[in-house]
Amino acid sequence: MVIHWFRRDLRIQDNVALFHALSTEKEVLPVFIFDPAILDGLAVDDARVTCIHQSILALNVVLKKRGSGMQMYYGDPVQIFSQLVEELDVEQVYCAEDYEPSTIRRDAEVEKLLSLRGIPFRRYKDHLICHPNELLKNDGQPYKVFTPYFRKWLPLAKASVRTVDSESIGHYVPLEPKVLSLEEIGFEPSSISWPKPDSVDVSDYDTTRDFPAKETTRVGLALRFGTISIRQLFLDTVDENTTYVSELAWRDFFSQIVYHYPQVIQQAFKPQYDKIEWLNDEQNFKLWKEGKTGYPIVDAGMRELQATGHMHNRVRMITASFLVKHLLIDWRWGEAYFAEKLLDFDLASNNGNWQWIAGSGCDAAPYFRVFNPESQRKRFDPNFEYVKKWVPEFADWNYTRPIVEHKYARERALMVYKKALG
Repeated sequence: MVIHWFRRDLRIQDNVALFHALSTEKEVLPVFIFDPAILDGLAVDDARVTCIHQSILALNVVLKKRGSGMQMYYGDPVQIFSQLVEELDVEQVYCAEDYEPSTIRRDAEVEKLLSLRGIPFRRYKDHLICHPNELLKNDGQPYKVFTPYFRKWLPLAKASVRTVDSESIGHYVPLEPKVLSLEEIGFEPSSISWPKPDSVDVSDYDTTRDFPAKETTRVGLALRFGTISIRQLFLDTVDENTTYVSELAWRDFFSQIVYHYPQVIQQAFKPQYDKIEWLNDEQNFKLWKEGKTGYPIVDAGMRELQATGHMHNRVRMITASFLVKHLLIDWRWGEAYFAEKLLDFDLASNNGNWQWIAGSGCDAAPYFRVFNPESQRKRFDPNFEYVKKWVPEFADWNYTRPIVEHKYARERALMVYKKALG
């Protein structure tokens, strides 16, 4: 038999690694491992864990029609695979490739274990359009600026992206599902619900994407856990809206930055930005998290995040800029909080976007760009539709006063940045 290790590819359709596993004509054993190294520290009702668990149960419905079922485990993947290869006649292991430093280390350990037993460990690109090494500059170095990256990315993607038929081929090991409950892995069901898109309408994305009162595609979570195919999404949208497709390219761009420059997880991409003397006021950070800054669009965004695990992309930029520039709180604090709360959290994109706002990242916004929250609200939520939904007390005279005045905060930020950057 061969094992397909499900990870960020929780679907049967257009699954590259699964396609190759099934193409061996060996019986395929579907496996999912809940890794304590990833789960430890999460809230017991973390909605993302509930989402993963429910997605696996949905997969089992499909697998049952093929006479099989997912084998769920909880533990260190190296130990789990050590157990599996001792108990079963495993000939090969297949999975989707991952590109974060911690997952690269994990996979290297699994590969070492399997190689000692002569078992090939085969990984395939699945959740990105372009592999981090697939699109490099003429000198062989990674791109650090998005625009030239996108100029090469788009024609390459148009020429190379194809789907695979992983639904109608091969056969699975005839086993009943081995199901772990949420409680068995230390969690409980979340009260937060999430969208489950099968398709997206991006026809007017370029003209409506910045208005938070309008619903967006909301496919981030589905892409994060692979319940939909990035290739199918690209093919469905590439001729419809280039602005939307560029957002898919940003995912690849930030992933290749983390892959080639893993230090960005802890440090500024531009080292001089680590010299900034942050104020890091704990009380102001608390008010920001709670949506009590006195700036309605900032507060609306933070409350939406608390309630739903989602925040509109334009508002993510506004709230992040406010934390970093108005409050002079280290971008890493905000990055960590978004990582804790966002359903669609992706390490590379989260890090890249926070460093973009802070001015410390590759191809970042210039440090002197400081969003005016009220100007942003007037432009993108002129009728207070978004604000009224999440800050109902805004119309009351009792609405909290701004915790810092914009003009003063902007001048202070520019002074602190200039001092650090010399």
